[in-house]
Amino acid sequence: MRPRVEWMTQADERILEFLQEKEIVASPAVIAANIDYTGKYVSNRCRMLADAGLIQRVDASNYQITDFGERFLHGDVEAEELEVQDN
Repeated sequence: MRPRVEWMTQADERILEFLQEKEIVASPAVIAANIDYTGKYVSNRCRMLADAGLIQRVDASNYQITDFGERFLHGDVEAEELEVQDN
């Protein structure tokens, strides 16, 4: 079971699931088009997920899921491990 993390939204899990299921590197715009959120919102959430180490930027505009992100989806991460820095 995945931990409940206060700062995470439903969109965050959908972003992670999309990147995991498709096994691709994708831009926030591509992710947004596939999970029915706006590109701007997904872009903001991708930055948060990257700060937490769940995804990583691979170039100027694309992200991929990390091993840590995979572990989160499998329920192998404690909520305390997902603290992010305040921007």
